Order: sequence, then structure tokens, then C-alpha cells
Amino acid sequence: MSEHQILVLDPTGSDPDAEHQALRERGPATRVDILGVHAWSVSDPALLKQLLTSKDVSKDGRAHWPAFAETVPTWPLALWVAVENMFTAYGADHTRLRRMVAPALSARRTAALQADIERFVTSILDDLDTLPADTVVDLREHLAYPLPIAVIGQLMGVPADQRVEFRTVVDNVFATHLTAEEQAANTACLYGLLDDLIETKRTAPGDDMTSLLIATRDDEGDGSTLSDAELRDTLLLMISAGYETTVNVIDQALTTLLSDPAQLAHVRDGRCTWQDIVEETLRYEPAVKHLPLRYALTDFTLPGGQTIRSGDAILASYAAANRHPDLHHQDADRFDATRTTKEHLAFGHGVHFCLGAPLARLEVATALHLFFERFPDAQLATGREELRRLPSLISNGHDSVPVRLRPTTTN
Repeated sequence: MSEHQILVLDPTGSDPDAEHQALRERGPATRVDILGVHAWSVSDPALLKQLLTSKDVSKDGRAHWPAFAETVPTWPLALWVAVENMFTAYGADHTRLRRMVAPALSARRTAALQADIERFVTSILDDLDTLPADTVVDLREHLAYPLPIAVIGQLMGVPADQRVEFRTVVDNVFATHLTAEEQAANTACLYGLLDDLIETKRTAPGDDMTSLLIATRDDEGDGSTLSDAELRDTLLLMISAGYETTVNVIDQALTTLLSDPAQLAHVRDGRCTWQDIVEETLRYEPAVKHLPLRYALTDFTLPGGQTIRSGDAILASYAAANRHPDLHHQDADRFDATRTTKEHLAFGHGVHFCLGAPLARLEVATALHLFFERFPDAQLATGREELRRLPSLISNGHDSVPVRLRPTTTN
């Protein structure tokens, strides 16, 4: 394929719908440039499922990406491929690391968090309820952000006075408009916070996942469970994935319901549930648009005759795949909470399916239900088309979601 055919992905994520449409029009997979790195963007859901579950596709760039050593020092997304946790593990290492994290996100433990989640949301809404009528509130800042931070902070034992700092550096991990130097500085800051958290929990352990992982690591001591790097990077994964993605789903669900009264009417009139709203949001506007990177261990011949070569990087383009006509016919670009089939890949697929999916679903459904119960007449304070996208080709949310909670006049 000639160089001019490579599609350069917009690092600011300014028009994702058009970009995802362009990807689908190029076939099941196409060559893209992601901040200077060439990869195969896969937008066909069937092919993506095949590659996500194939033993011939790895997430371990150190072992299976020939360009790893020369790319990492200067690539703004270096952290995404250089961390040492189950996000970049392959084979037995992935199984080992996933097994250690799974208990923290079990169905039993997630269900046990429901009362806490309801308490967190109610407290947030109580604060909003004190504001004067017709006040414009940024619901990304004052609902979508604080809930996941509180939940993951409790689960992982992050002290309350450290959560704002973690939020800032995690946001920057997803900000693909930053330079390699800015990202390197952010990574150093992030690891400093993680090292402080580990030291705090070693000194004064609590009933949280961070303390449990540290105890497992320290009790074994021989590296058979977690290396020091894996411990730190596993905490990084759980805190960042458990926070940023849920923020975006709450953001997108609120934005959709406030700009499309018919969808809100569906749930109010019993034609669908809050869970249906969550699933359609995950399909229509998944929290993550593209997820870097995976690597081919063998050649894959595509339906159109092109070949993903062994050693090539692969980009999972979840947002484009979720609106593929093969999944949802010709109405894939329409939000419909009553659609019978809401199949999506927002949480991945197969052995890499997100362990935190049940927790995220519970958080979003609870936030929506309690918010619209408290503020049934809430309105977007601007047109949806005027909302600014986050400057990211990974994270799928808005810069802000301005809302009038109790409008004094009907727009």
C-alpha cells in the first residue's frame, strides 16, 4: 500500500463520527497513522473479535513488536504499550495477572458496592440541589467525575486528599494532543503518586485492593505473583480504567438523554430500562474510541486481499466497529434505547473482556436513575452540536456538559 493511502488519525479527536465512517469505508481494516506510528485500524466487528481472541495476536510489545525499542522513547503514547500489567500481557502472564485482579471486581463485590454508589450519587445530587433555579452546572465536572473517583478511590484505598492529583494525571494519559515530553513528565508524576500510595499502604494497610495486592506481592517475595513493576502498573490500570472510562459513559448518556427527549420518554414510560440506556450508550458512544495496541504474531490475509504482516501493530477501533452496519444494519448511527439487539465491543471481547464492566454499568445506571428522578426537567444549556470533544483520539467524552437543572423557562 502506498504511503498516501494511510489515514492520519486526528490527535484532537475533533470529528470522530466522520473519522470512524472513513475507517469503515476503507474495509475491515486499514492502515492508519496514530501520532506517527503506523498500525492497522480494525473496524469490522467480526474481524476485530477474531483478532481479539486469536492466540496469534499479542498485547506484549516488548516481545512481539519489532518497532517497540525505537518507538517508546519518542512516542506520546509510550505508556500505553510499555506498562507491565494485564493490559500488555500475553498468554500465561495475562492469565496470571487477570486472576489476581478478578476478585476485586467479582459480581459479589460489585453488588456489595451498590449501597455505597447510591450514597455517593445522593450526596452529589444533594449538593447540586442547593443551587438556585436556572443555574447552569457542568455535569461532567459535578456528576460524571466525582462518582467514579469516589468509587475507585474506595475500592483501591486512594486517600481522599490524593484523588484530585490522580484525576489530573489520569486525564493526561488519555490526552493525545500532548507532546512526548509532556507525556513523559506526566508519567513521572503518575508513578510518583503510585509509589507514594504503595508506601502508604505498606505502612498502614486497609481493607482495599491496593493493600491486598501489596500483601500478595510482599508475602511471596520471589516474583512468582507480581513483580514490583507489575504491582505498580496494575494499580495504574485499575485506577485509570476504573475512573476515566466511566466518566465518559455518564457524560455521553446524560448528553444523549438531555438532547433527545424521546429516549428519556422511553424509559419513563416503561418501553426500556435504565440498563437499556446504558447499553445503547456503550454501543453508540463507547468510552474508548481506539485502544492501542496489539501485534500480529503471524500473517493475516484480509477479505480484500491485503495482509496484516507478522509484527504489524493493530489498533482496536471500538467506536467504529460498534456502528458497523453488519452489527446494526443501516440504522447503526441512530441512538435507540429500545432496539432489541445492542451488541457492542465497548468492553472488549473474549479473554480480554473488561473485568470492571459490571461495576461501570452499575455506576452509570444508578447515576442516571437518581439524577433524572431528582431533576426531571433538566435541560442542556447549549445545543449538542456546540459541545466540545475531549482532545483525544482514545477517550470519548466532552470538555464540559453544561446543564440547567431546574430551568425557569422552557426552551
